[in-house]
Amino acid sequence: MRIDRSIVKPLPLFSKMSDGEIDQILSHATSSRAAQGDTVFVQGTPANHFFLLLNGRLKVTQVTPDGQQIIVRVVHPGDLFGFAKALQRLDYPGTAFAAAESLYLAWPTSLWSFFVEQNPVLAVSALQTIGNRLEEAHTRIREMSTQEVERRVAHAVLRLAEKAGRAEDGGIRIDFQISRQDIAEMTGTTLHTVSRLLSAWEGKGLVEGGRQKLLVRDLKRLSRLAEGEK
Repeated sequence: MRIDRSIVKPLPLFSKMSDGEIDQILSHATSSRAAQGDTVFVQGTPANHFFLLLNGRLKVTQVTPDGQQIIVRVVHPGDLFGFAKALQRLDYPGTAFAAAESLYLAWPTSLWSFFVEQNPVLAVSALQTIGNRLEEAHTRIREMSTQEVERRVAHAVLRLAEKAGRAEDGGIRIDFQISRQDIAEMTGTTLHTVSRLLSAWEGKGLVEGGRQKLLVRDLKRLSRLAEGEK
């Protein structure tokens, strides 16, 4: 099925490309829809494709050598993901699954080098994406090494609000289902600790929770908390 370029042209990855360049890239793509909970790829399996998320949200998890599962990133609309080839890997380093109903494009990994060579914009975007992920990873490592758990959790919630927040009456709503266990996996702590912190924040009017829902009610106070101010 032919993919309409108007779907992707507003995305930063394609905004500076000509219509011909976009059509060439899309001619090799396939589109897929993932229902909430569906898996896109699994850690350790051959990286046969790379992807671009059009709509929805994905969570990427890794299982550490000691068996602990952690959420390494959330994929947002417009993000490239699964490009193991750029990381000199033959397999996927994590498992990606849909946190909400999602629509994505996929290309064979064998085309990665050709696309990067023929499309400088794609090459630059891939480098920026890798750089951003490395910076985010370093930030999270620094937080886990130097900050108390309350500050780590505050930073994680603020990042979610920035990337996936939707303004509504009363605050900023995280626009996909996010559980307390998810936040624990993002911050290297326990479900019990996250539950205790969020309950305390609710009592102070900083956030409002629900079943896998989170509303940030006081962004400024939460930001001060993340910076270590009481």
